[in-house]
Amino acid sequence: MAETSPARAAELLFDWRFWARPQQLPPPGDWTTWLVLAGRGFGKTRCGAEWVRSLVCGATPLTAGTHRRVALVAETAADARDVLVEGESGLLAVHPTGFRPLYEPSKRRLTWPNGARAVLYNAVEPDQLRGPQHDLAWADELAKWRYAQATWDQLQFGLRLGARPRQCVTTTPRPIATLKALIEDPDTVITRGTSHDNINNLAPAFIQRIVRRYQGTRLGRQELNGEILEDTPGALWTRATIEALRVAVAPALVRIVVAVDPAAGSGTGSDETGIIVAGLGADGHGYVLEDVSLRASPDAWGRAAVHAYWRWRADRILGEVNNGGEMIEHVIRTVDPSVAYKAVRASRGKAARAEPVAALDEQGRVHHVGAFPMLEDQMCVLTADFDRATAGFSPDRVDARVWALSDLMLAGSGEPRVRGL
Repeated sequence: MAETSPARAAELLFDWRFWARPQQLPPPGDWTTWLVLAGRGFGKTRCGAEWVRSLVCGATPLTAGTHRRVALVAETAADARDVLVEGESGLLAVHPTGFRPLYEPSKRRLTWPNGARAVLYNAVEPDQLRGPQHDLAWADELAKWRYAQATWDQLQFGLRLGARPRQCVTTTPRPIATLKALIEDPDTVITRGTSHDNINNLAPAFIQRIVRRYQGTRLGRQELNGEILEDTPGALWTRATIEALRVAVAPALVRIVVAVDPAAGSGTGSDETGIIVAGLGADGHGYVLEDVSLRASPDAWGRAAVHAYWRWRADRILGEVNNGGEMIEHVIRTVDPSVAYKAVRASRGKAARAEPVAALDEQGRVHHVGAFPMLEDQMCVLTADFDRATAGFSPDRVDARVWALSDLMLAGSGEPRVRGL
């Protein structure tokens, strides 16, 4: 490297085949879908961005590549912008200056000097993909998509231009039906990997805080090792039940609540604050509408809960006071003193409180409107003897879901004990 000329060094900087690990390069063969199924920090985003660049760009900035119309699909519009386009490993970062596409955020579009074009889509609005045609697609974090099957179907209908349409899927795995079907597809080639494969390029803080904390736990096997984990034996919920009851839209709702299960702290190693929005339908069934859970300061989670309250025109906010006591109501009312608030107090453990609500699911009376991957992951590992240390997390999202549905559907049954208004 010391003997390399400045011009060659600059050229080498963007020579992906020089820098990439073999796993990060597309496999040979006549495949349609390249599925990169790997843990956090593996380098999946760089794989997708470099793959798009290799097919869209020619030898010079104005030379055509093999593909010209690209669909970029992420979990949300913000993810499409912040990760796929503007991220440290996103499309803008991996291109040399002369090859770099023009990004027009208002049009959700990138245009390369050679005329190739990419459009950004998200999995919250599947109908964005209804109509447009593409010869190339990059789908990021498919396992987290809220409307995974609908979005995937629309993407496939539009992947019909050119002699050889292709797509790359980069995702940390979850056992969802869409991903399982993709794995079984004979036109899919799979690259698997773990966080450890890229350990030399990960921040020491990430290794200390995340890898060492979660290694060996079930959550770690999924998020770090990239394993697809099925239901935990004895779990109160199964993925089959959740999937069978999933709906695209909710019917008319007679009540809506926002339930908050606050974390004891707000540092990097703290638990999340569970915030779940749920409604009671005119049909007597419960509908989980949104998961707004986050790891943040009291002011931030208070604002998130209040914003959800007004966004859904909810009837009240429920706050579990076992950890936070009167602080929770103070946080909520500091953000907006006009909201309707009820304090709820747990007298039993999380699993015991969850059992009556899990029974409602078994009876087919609770539905998820779209998918909530992180919530559903927690639901499908919560057992009667759930151990937080072994699992590697606290099921705060589940707890908030339990409070919401208990208030909507079990009021007066004694489950759970509620006080105040």
